Amino acid sequence: MRPLYPPPPERSAELRRRFAEEVRSERPDLSSLCLLVGAEADGTLDETGMDAAQIELDRLAGQLPFRPGGPRSWAVSLRELLGERLGFRGAPGDYQRLESSLLHSVLQRRRGLPILLSVVWMEVARRAGAHVYGVALPGHFVVGFGAEEEQVLADPFDGGRVLSGSDAELLVAGATGAPLQPSMLVPADPLDVVLRILNNVRAWAAARPERSDVALWAVELGLLLPSHPARLRYERAQLLVQRGDFLGGAMELDAYADVVEAVDESASARVRQQAHAARAMLN
Repeated sequence: MRPLYPPPPERSAELRRRFAEEVRSERPDLSSLCLLVGAEADGTLDETGMDAAQIELDRLAGQLPFRPGGPRSWAVSLRELLGERLGFRGAPGDYQRLESSLLHSVLQRRRGLPILLSVVWMEVARRAGAHVYGVALPGHFVVGFGAEEEQVLADPFDGGRVLSGSDAELLVAGATGAPLQPSMLVPADPLDVVLRILNNVRAWAAARPERSDVALWAVELGLLLPSHPARLRYERAQLLVQRGDFLGGAMELDAYADVVEAVDESASARVRQQAHAARAMLN
């Protein structure tokens, strides 16, 4: 499989402008945001390819039965179409591939991480009229159908298997060792889904130091989200220094130190020392 490399700077700037505009819109579109992430990862994904991915989601939605019934009927219909007929599912090896976090690639390969397969399930079901949403269980993203009192969960990574209450409890216990809490079953906000996808990309890149380019764009897209962890600025600074941009990294470290100073002066001082060390590398 060929390595994926980000697009040229001018294309990247346009993608980020659109990403920033979409995340600040009244109703951010999850599929559009995922495709913009994909285009930042894969420089070969052009506008035609992004349009083709949206058309494929529409086409898949058109293959579902018309209003099949309640939440369980929706879950079963999605499982039968996407999981059984078309073979969308995941495998342990998918965690080792950057493509598993990219919507356009997941649509082509029909393989991906739990959260990206859940995006496919959500986007297809939403287009068909289902009450559907993501559920960010600790360590394993799944899909929910229906209102709270009649909620049905499905696991797209397992081909859309409809989960019983004990199944969900086992997933959470396996990931955390803790019991399932009602707060874990609330619908995930689309921007939280995007941040979690970017976190997965960063984790993939962190295991591959030679792909600091991937880590950097994932951090920089994360910083465009209206609500993001402040520590992303520190991570960006470290990546800039790692990639040889010592002045840019030092400036980012100083900016992060300013943020931290109000709550932890000693931590702020340590970050300023790192900024000083980065500037010293210019000599």
